[in-house]
Amino acid sequence: QVQLVESGGGLVQAGGSLRLSCAASGRTFSNYIMGWFRQAPGKEREFVVAITWRDGSAYYTDSVKGRFTISRDNAKNTVYLQMNVLKPEDTAVYFCAAKPATLGPVGLPREYPYWGQGTQVTVSS
Repeated sequence: QVQLVESGGGLVQAGGSLRLSCAASGRTFSNYIMGWFRQAPGKEREFVVAITWRDGSAYYTDSVKGRFTISRDNAKNTVYLQMNVLKPEDTAVYFCAAKPATLGPVGLPREYPYWGQGTQVTVSS
């Protein structure tokens, strides 16, 4: 049974940093893509960034390029999202997700069969 557990959310002032973690278990993820999505109140879930577990290739949405960095630790089966220069518009619940690398586009939530419970990130102005 696949399990994704996020941690690291919290309250931070604008310009600050947070690091989110996603601990994955229940299967081998070498042929998977791990993604981070976020959902603000009243808005649809949106793609933030994804990483290919096998070779570490990363894909970022434009609004976070240069500020967010995704990485993985194969030994710990954990994916990290380092978020710097946070802005109030980054406020959302952040979700970790996993999908086989052979499935469709990395930016579509419906392509991801596995999801974590989410962690709240709040950026105050």
